[in-house]
Order: sequence, then structure tokens, then C-alpha cells
Amino acid sequence: MVTSVLERPTLVLNRNWQPVGVATVSRSLVKVWNETARIVDPVDYQQYGWEDWALFEPGEDEVCIQTQWLKLRVPEVISLTRYDKLPTNVVAFSRRNVFKRDQFMCQYCSCRPGSEELTIDHVLPRAQGGASSWTNCVLACVECNHRKANRTPERAQMPLKRKPVRPLWNPSYARHGVRLESWSKFVSDAYWNVEMED
Repeated sequence: MVTSVLERPTLVLNRNWQPVGVATVSRSLVKVWNETARIVDPVDYQQYGWEDWALFEPGEDEVCIQTQWLKLRVPEVISLTRYDKLPTNVVAFSRRNVFKRDQFMCQYCSCRPGSEELTIDHVLPRAQGGASSWTNCVLACVECNHRKANRTPERAQMPLKRKPVRPLWNPSYARHGVRLESWSKFVSDAYWNVEMED
């Protein structure tokens, strides 16, 4: 039980309160202990160091870590004390991330049939030397994928709705794949909906 709580995600903000990553609770608490981060209370935006945070009694329904001597509230957001750069994380190319980038929508007909009816399509087919990459893979519904077959969109007369690109990193691409409600105060809804430029 304690292990799973320590693996929960924590949103990491830079010194200017811009989201720069997602870390586990255990890693976040180490940063707070080492004074390289402070815990941000998403209710009142107050920042707390280790000693101050340890004084708070967790509520009945709050997730917490309990040891023999201490019952500690689990932080959901931390702010780094020395880091003020913008995120430079790279989004890993994966099936899950292609689905997120394309918003579970066929890039040929714009339908949203559900993940079980969507496939990854190679814009330039693999048989013609197309690679599995951000700029060559898109979501396609089963019907469009079958219709396009082993042709390019131009040859199949099926233009793409959007050009496939590598998405910019945001917390929805974090490996935890979890979005906590408290994060919405620090990350706008537009940030969660990954949009590609036309």
C-alpha cells in the first residue's frame, strides 16, 4: 500500500510556476527534504517546506503516508526552488502517445470510433520505406486504413486533416498517464488537449 502511494504522480512546477514535469511522490518528497522544492497547496497556493508540511494532519479521506512516528499528507504539486527554464522534455514515440496526440480521432475522416476501432497508419507505407516516427504515423479508423491500403494519401486521394508532427511535451504525456484534478489550477485545459499546427 505504501509503495503505491509513493509511486503516485506529483506535478512539478518551475520557479515561475510553469509545469516542467511529473515526478513520483517519493522523488518529490526527497526534493522537499533536500530543499530543492517546496510543496504547493493547490487550495490556497501556499508553499511549504518539510517541517511545515509535516505539521499538517491529513483529513479522513486524504491520501497519506503513515509511518510509526508520522502521518504525512501526499503532495500533488511541488515547485522547484532553483529551476526557471521552460521544459525541454521530449515526448517518446509510442502507440499510447500517438493516440493522445491525435486525440483518438481518425486523421483522414475525423471520426472518433473508439480506441478499438483505430489503428496506426504509416503515411508513407512501410513497404515504400516509411518509418515508424512522429512525422509518418497517424491514427486511422479501420475503414480508412483499409481504403488507403498500401498507398500514400495522395495516391489514395485521402488528404490528412493535419500534418503529423512531434508534439510538445505536457503533463498528459507523462509516463504515469494520470491527471489529478488539482493540477487544473496550474495547467490550462488547452494544455491538456494536444493540438497540432495545421
